[in-house]
Amino acid sequence: MLIDSTYPKSFASDNHAGVHPTILEAMAAANEGDAPAYGDDRWTAAFQGRVKDVFGSGAEGFPVLNGAGANMVGLALMLGRYDGIICADSAHIATHEAGAAERLLGVKLITVPTEDGKLRPDDITSRLGGIGNPHESQPTVVSISQVTELGTCYSPAEIAALAETAHASGLRLHVDGARLANAGAYLDCDLSAITTDAGVDVFSFGGTKNGALAAEAVVVLDASLAHAVPFLRRQSLQLASKMRFISAQLSALLADELWRQNAEHANAMAKRLADGLADVPGVSIAFPVQSNAVFAAIPHDAGAALLERYLFHYWDEATGVVRWMTAFDTTEQHVDDFLDDIRKAIPA
Repeated sequence: MLIDSTYPKSFASDNHAGVHPTILEAMAAANEGDAPAYGDDRWTAAFQGRVKDVFGSGAEGFPVLNGAGANMVGLALMLGRYDGIICADSAHIATHEAGAAERLLGVKLITVPTEDGKLRPDDITSRLGGIGNPHESQPTVVSISQVTELGTCYSPAEIAALAETAHASGLRLHVDGARLANAGAYLDCDLSAITTDAGVDVFSFGGTKNGALAAEAVVVLDASLAHAVPFLRRQSLQLASKMRFISAQLSALLADELWRQNAEHANAMAKRLADGLADVPGVSIAFPVQSNAVFAAIPHDAGAALLERYLFHYWDEATGVVRWMTAFDTTEQHVDDFLDDIRKAIPA
């Protein structure tokens, strides 16, 4: 189904939202005159300064084109040819990046089943038995998603515990931060609390799902790794020639905590949606609502009826679990209209 102005607000993905006006203004400002290519511009320098302000003086930020590319560049920094990545079985790198890690990095994903998308320290140690065995891939990196694919968030303490466990075994910790802003907003903390202060080595900072246009970044906190990013970014086809337009967007998100404003609103709209489902018969919330995602089990006939009017995705069609996403530009009216249509599709 094509989505345009004749259809209601999409609840399929925060990728469907437009670009925040402040970010458009930042891009327009960067559009004045010429500037050096490939990041040798003042907007990229300004972004790198903001990264240090937000994540600490030792942080190095590198703009890239998309989230999967950010993950591949960030992970490649820490991996050898016979290495493996410990991750949840629901992790984006394991489910929705088309085998990019295996194909492009040539490594094995060592997955762990989870009930809520979150790894625990014991999950890491349970996958370390093959260390030193030449017949097995060597666990080298632990990768987590913040927010997880199930919409749940790791607390700073939970991330610190994973980092401690990983580092004690000689592993590094990577965070897929496509929705890092939503986690920071839910946890009501600074972004550094769930990255730098928690012991993360490398993470991606997602902008596209939070009001930007094709703007992501790899942020390196382990100083021994940063020197390789320029080469891997180029080799991975993630080096933008007109990087100033990406950097300007990322700087706008970090300035005056626009990232928090956008994420708090998206999260609040998801909570409004979940709260509004409480009295709808036959509907149950599948996972805690801790971000801008609502996973709900609904009757199949209701799902079919709603899909005729709205765009969203089934997470598990067999059990009737759907995923509804909100964004920075989702309004209370959008949510209330959707709730009205859900109630019509599921009569009491």
